[in-house]
Amino acid sequence: MAKAITMVVILGFFGVAVSYLPRGGISSALATAALPLLALLLCLQMLHSFPSLLPRLSRHRYLTLGAQTLLTYLPFLAFGSAWLGMPGFLAASALLILRAPLSLIMVGAVMISVQVIHFLLGFSLAELAYSSVSTFLTCVVVYSLSKLSGLVTETHRSRAELAHLILIRERLRFARDLHDLLGYSLSSLTLQCELASRLISTHPERAQRELAEALESARGALADVRSVAEGLRTMSLDSEVASAGSILEAADIRAVVSMDVPEESLTDRSETVLAIVLREAVTNVLRHSRAKNCEIRIRASEGRVRLSVVNDGLVPRGFTLLGEERSDGGHHSGTGIGNLTVRVETLGGTLEAGPCDGGAYRLSAELPVVPRRSGEPRPERPAYVG
Repeated sequence: MAKAITMVVILGFFGVAVSYLPRGGISSALATAALPLLALLLCLQMLHSFPSLLPRLSRHRYLTLGAQTLLTYLPFLAFGSAWLGMPGFLAASALLILRAPLSLIMVGAVMISVQVIHFLLGFSLAELAYSSVSTFLTCVVVYSLSKLSGLVTETHRSRAELAHLILIRERLRFARDLHDLLGYSLSSLTLQCELASRLISTHPERAQRELAEALESARGALADVRSVAEGLRTMSLDSEVASAGSILEAADIRAVVSMDVPEESLTDRSETVLAIVLREAVTNVLRHSRAKNCEIRIRASEGRVRLSVVNDGLVPRGFTLLGEERSDGGHHSGTGIGNLTVRVETLGGTLEAGPCDGGAYRLSAELPVVPRRSGEPRPERPAYVG
């Protein structure tokens, strides 16, 4: 729309320039000969005002500017005062193509040339002043509208790119939340179902209890899926600690849990991120190791809160606790650690993961302590006893 309006305005100014022809005292034959030159000048001006019309030709804008300069001044030899409407367009093209201060110098040269031409043609001072103002206004209007049209086009392009980036970011968030929330739930569900299948013939009561817990895990996974569509829900660190202890116990892993985080010391966002880190750490223990021992420690001191999960049973090759075959040499795969790193660093924290002494594996995250605002509700804090 802005481009169309600018084109109409430029055509209007060219119409004014054409109106100089009858007043210039030239013959009909010369006026007719001037029309192709005016059309060529109009094409050059459109090219300079809208480079996107012919992108390949716009690369040679200095040549086209030189052609416009020749078509602006040489016809004065034949048409005289009938050509006085053209210098304003040349000044506008100079501002559009050249960089300062060269563009300003050329505009000044055009304005001086207009006065010299008027003097040579014998115009009065009043006519000279009028024509100079007209040339300057033509330059300013054509340049301003051309720039405005370009800015409007760039704004629309930027909005489209921004919408695309927002869509990509939302897709990444969805994938990250889906991985972080469901990985743990599905791993625990698999473990509980496998345990129930082994116990159903020898310990039916315990198998029934495991199936009941698996049902709760499935319901939790369903709630997690629903929460992904609306954004990550608030999670309780204490609930995740209790859940981690329970699932590790079900996998016959000796869990040592130590948590010392003062009340109201973490915001919901910080607590949620730490809960997600703990989920991923426990998921890695189940999927990528044959651990017998796992230590979970959470401490707050000196303005920082640190979560550390250390387990033994690192499995370079072979089958893990969930019966998944592992053939590479690392402890984790996929995007889990990358997702956690993004979440932790967003809150100004750090995350480290890798093998440590004695064939163990450590995943630790450290966040700055940001106290909860007064009056801000706190999630339920069920305690894990183990």
